Amino acid sequence: MRDFASERACLAAGVSLIALCMATGTALAQTAPEPQGDDRRQVSDVITVTAQKREENIQDVPIAVSAFSTDDLNMRGIEGGSELLRAIPNVAFSKNNFSMYNFSIRGIGTQAISASSDPAVAISFNNSPLIRNRLFEQEYFDIQRVEVLRGPQGTLYGRNATGGVVNMIPNLPEPGLFEGSIEGEIGGYDSRRLRGFINLPLGDTFAVRLAGAATRRDGFDYNLYSDRHVNDRDLWSTRVSALWRPNDRFSANLIWEHFEEDDSRSRTGKQLCTTDPGSTQIGGTPVPAGTVAGLEIGTVLQDQFSQGCLPGSLYADAAYNAPNGGSLTIVRAASLFMTHGFDANGDLMRAPALGQDPFAGAVVSRDMREINAAIDPRFRAENDVFQLNLALELTDNLTLYSQTAYTTDSYWSTQDYGRFLSDPIFPDTSQSLDAGGNPAPSPFAPGGIYTDPQLGPSSRMLSADLSRSDNSQWYQELRLQSSFDHGFNFSLGANYLRFESQDDYFVFSNLFTAMAEYNYNDQVYPVTTPTALCDENYYGGIAAPSPVFTECVYVDPTSIDNLAGDGHNYFRSLNVVETRSWAAFGEGYWEISPELRLTLGLRYTDDRKTSTPYPSQLLLGAQIDGGPGSCRAGIPAGATRPIPMSNWAGGP
Repeated sequence: MRDFASERACLAAGVSLIALCMATGTALAQTAPEPQGDDRRQVSDVITVTAQKREENIQDVPIAVSAFSTDDLNMRGIEGGSELLRAIPNVAFSKNNFSMYNFSIRGIGTQAISASSDPAVAISFNNSPLIRNRLFEQEYFDIQRVEVLRGPQGTLYGRNATGGVVNMIPNLPEPGLFEGSIEGEIGGYDSRRLRGFINLPLGDTFAVRLAGAATRRDGFDYNLYSDRHVNDRDLWSTRVSALWRPNDRFSANLIWEHFEEDDSRSRTGKQLCTTDPGSTQIGGTPVPAGTVAGLEIGTVLQDQFSQGCLPGSLYADAAYNAPNGGSLTIVRAASLFMTHGFDANGDLMRAPALGQDPFAGAVVSRDMREINAAIDPRFRAENDVFQLNLALELTDNLTLYSQTAYTTDSYWSTQDYGRFLSDPIFPDTSQSLDAGGNPAPSPFAPGGIYTDPQLGPSSRMLSADLSRSDNSQWYQELRLQSSFDHGFNFSLGANYLRFESQDDYFVFSNLFTAMAEYNYNDQVYPVTTPTALCDENYYGGIAAPSPVFTECVYVDPTSIDNLAGDGHNYFRSLNVVETRSWAAFGEGYWEISPELRLTLGLRYTDDRKTSTPYPSQLLLGAQIDGGPGSCRAGIPAGATRPIPMSNWAGGP
């Protein structure tokens, strides 16, 4: 196994390709001489932050705050938000198997994976909160600084900042200054990174700044089955910003930032397992043994009481085994209920065979960077942020700020759900015989290959999941702030947020689809065959005394890349949530003496969340429309459920 961390330290030395820094004569004339001796030390120690939404020396801010410039981030090797934990105390970051993550400060974060939950640590772009964002994927580029505020910040940011705030502040255009820079970096695994910007002054009051970044590298992991490297990176970002400052009292800036990723990033790491063969005794009673129709009953019953994997050390040799596939309910159901005629020996063809463990022949590499999966991971994410900021000085000591932001975010990720390579399980149904030994070919799995519309053709048991989300957010904030030299100052604001989200999670299995097609749909097989159970008057070709199946199971014919999402041959969790929120908040700062200042804050928040429930209907719930054999796609939405919430917060 390669140690990438050490390899990158050796190979990924940053190589500056081009560096441009051009300034106008006026800017050069105003450049101060370089500090010397103790003066240089004093200047470098002054860090300006906007933790309280105004520029202050970090030493004067009564908040536990960490601030990092671009140079600070580069020196610490912090490329994105998920790596901030390496430089900030009491910070943890974890990514789950779904579209969200948990960034926690002092143990306060968001462990819930519900689509209606909000992050306890607010993630902000230039002081505008982003409920859904790409903190986990996106890399920093052309930024002024990153600020991390620890502790509740609701009286400054309005809502949902219980644990703290992560605020990324980009560099804005500067009128009268022409400058640019481009940097490149190469490293191991064919890693290539490019970052750059250019500041274009258009007169003395207007400027435009263009910035971008791109990262590509080969995959860290190698899939033995597909014979290709996976878990690579292919992502890029761009930012266009414009600033207009016609006089000393008014300024406006407009920002558009776009992020996109399309690669084989894996949401989870390699899976290890200590096989659980199942219990041989239940409450002191031995599991019955014996053979019925060539089937070892003891093996089947042991599988019934198996959890697939046992708890054990990840460092033991036994950890490099596969789960007990016979313990899976879908495997037992498929082997019992799907028959495809008889083989040449007169035995019923089943998929899989009775008592078969699909993972019995699975081989797990000891190399943690090697996997053996039938399906390669794929990952797509896209995010756009549009922001308009206005600042108007009403008087020498009062400034009115307006922030307007609109964001869209989409996420799509699929990977092998089982993460272990199955043995072939489908028989060649083109060679099946009837009870009399006559040829009775079935179109189910010709050549031992079954074709699933989402997962494709295979002789093996396939499974995959799909996590996707589509979100949009509108945010408006107005804030009045004072800047008196001494005495009392304040910051008063109000904001409004509307957030619409749809999160989907799917689990696909070709055995799910096979069961749907085999047992239910007479549109797949003629009604005269034993597989046509959709007709309520037939069960195995024999008239039933009462209806057996009165509903069909609709099989979605679309591919996983362009999934309609209206099928019943897979598990789907659909979550639709709308959030409307407004808040009034403020802080007062009383400078009692040069050494003592009292801060008081108050906030009121009103959240209205509306959830639209959708049932999860796997192999169930399709409705007859037009008679037996007619199937209806989709799942009906339930009644919306408003969730009103309001709260007060405040304190010194």
